[in-house]
Amino acid sequence: MKKYNSYKDNKFFSTFENMYYKIFNTSIKRIISNSVLAFCLGGAIACTCLFIAGNLHVEKGIGGLETAGLPDFKVNELDSNASDIIAKTASTEEKAESALLDKNFMDSVNQDATEADSLDAAASVLSQDEYSSAGLDLCYFTYKVKKGDMIGFIADKFNITQDTIISVNNIHQSRLLQIGQYLKIPSMPGIVYTVRKDGETITSIAEKYEISAEKCSTVNHLETEKRLVAGTTLFVPDAQLDWVTRQEINGDLFHKPIHHRYWLSSYYGWRQSPFSGKRSFHSGVDMAAPTGTAIYSALGGTVSSVGFNSIYGNYVIVTHHSGYKTLYGHMSAILVTRGQYVDTNTRIGKVGSTGLSTGPHLHFTVYKFGKTVNPMALWR
Repeated sequence: MKKYNSYKDNKFFSTFENMYYKIFNTSIKRIISNSVLAFCLGGAIACTCLFIAGNLHVEKGIGGLETAGLPDFKVNELDSNASDIIAKTASTEEKAESALLDKNFMDSVNQDATEADSLDAAASVLSQDEYSSAGLDLCYFTYKVKKGDMIGFIADKFNITQDTIISVNNIHQSRLLQIGQYLKIPSMPGIVYTVRKDGETITSIAEKYEISAEKCSTVNHLETEKRLVAGTTLFVPDAQLDWVTRQEINGDLFHKPIHHRYWLSSYYGWRQSPFSGKRSFHSGVDMAAPTGTAIYSALGGTVSSVGFNSIYGNYVIVTHHSGYKTLYGHMSAILVTRGQYVDTNTRIGKVGSTGLSTGPHLHFTVYKFGKTVNPMALWR
């Protein structure tokens, strides 16, 4: 105690102690409090900016080119007429199928809404009904998609196939299944089929899909040899979609045309033109890569056109099955000739910046019966 008092009586110690508390209670305290306040304010501003940026949608592409014009290429008259017929047939099928599905959907709306929201509840309803004594009465139920649902999971629960859900609900992209979306669930596996030409019969349809004609006849309440009119829609039990349609819907039909590293400089859809600054529609995707990077065919097919265009520069067009064509633009070099068959391992050209371009990249467009579609929805 005496030792402490001796330190306390020391003038140097007293002066130091007084200065320490004076500084700590004034300047240091203000610095600490101001720092904490500035940190909190900065954090609040940063969070606000991130929130605004996350909710702000600006339709602006990065680099790329305008695609207002299409390169001229010739299609032989036979192929052109065939494409028109297929397109018209597809349109007729969609209308007829839509009409039947709407009718079936109205029949299914009478089901209890709470039962429709539960997989287990709907599945129990199916098991109790047993589709009549013969098990061949076609009926529909509704199911509301929940978080985590996938088409395969739903199909397994209802003891049907993925093709059934895709066909009955006219799903074009399985990856775009939305939470809250209502699906029509038939009481048996199969697909919806629209008669393409007059004179088809249950027997001919059954042979095509390799299923029982008697079962198909019973489900649709039609005679096996009755001649059907084009546009008539049937439910074909146990049938499956063809592999092209399945791959198209699941997004596995095309390969990416650049197998090495690249970055998407502009997406498919509306954007701000990198040249005029105006809002314009970009009909493909731009894949930026170093000059000379190899470009491959996205799907097997035949080269239908090669050449130079003021918009696309050096370009190649490949014709595929099922009404598909692909365009590859701005190449620094073309490595194929017209009429040549190519597959996904065939190098058709090299990345460049020819034509209307802001830098080396590949402009890649996919056409379906002459209309552009989003390539990213079709490639794996």
